[in-house]
Amino acid sequence: RPPQGTQPPGGQPPRGQAQQRPPQSPQRPPQSGPVRTDAPPPLPPGQQPPTAIIGIVDVPEVQRVSNAFTQVREEIERRRTRLNDDLQREQGRWREEQQRLGAERATLTAEQLRNRERELQDRITDAQRIFRDRQRGIEQAAQQALSQIEQALGVVIRQVASSRNINMMLPRGVVIFNDAGFDLTEEVAQRLNASLTRVAMPPEEGVPAAAATPPATPRPTAPPAPTAPPAPPRRN
Repeated sequence: RPPQGTQPPGGQPPRGQAQQRPPQSPQRPPQSGPVRTDAPPPLPPGQQPPTAIIGIVDVPEVQRVSNAFTQVREEIERRRTRLNDDLQREQGRWREEQQRLGAERATLTAEQLRNRERELQDRITDAQRIFRDRQRGIEQAAQQALSQIEQALGVVIRQVASSRNINMMLPRGVVIFNDAGFDLTEEVAQRLNASLTRVAMPPEEGVPAAAATPPATPRPTAPPAPTAPPAPPRRN
């Protein structure tokens, strides 16, 4: 009998045991623009609100051309791919151990068989916990990095609005029609790239430093210079 929590090779997982699936991508927070937390106090009774001076910014487009956003997206995708590859390799080792255990079953005593099954189950349980922790760490790193970009974007939007005396900035997604002069997406994107080029991300937990760092591309080396042939011996 294969240990509980493992999947026999070529078959379905035991009844009642969920199959280990590759980690899923964390959901990206809604891209509806930075949330304003410095709202002014309400107007006194009878006072009219100021005349609206409107600007429009396409937040998804700003993120698309953002150097920091691209850096974070590529790093998160790299970590997810590495996690999935490690998970597939570990599941292959589980199957190999199950096959080895099945082949040696007739030569093992009942106590030896129980010990081997317990060891394999403990190994699977520990590995599943490690993979869950790594997945959780990747999701947290993604959320923290995106939060930093959103905060920087909020600062840039307020700077652009202040420089143009704009008192109302709307996300492009809620506007049906506007003249081109209202759209400040390009200016916001340029200022964001100038102020934030990269986001510092913590190293991935549970991964050796050598595996977490992409291998550097070796520089081509010049071939050794040819040596001159030895001079013939002089005759007297």
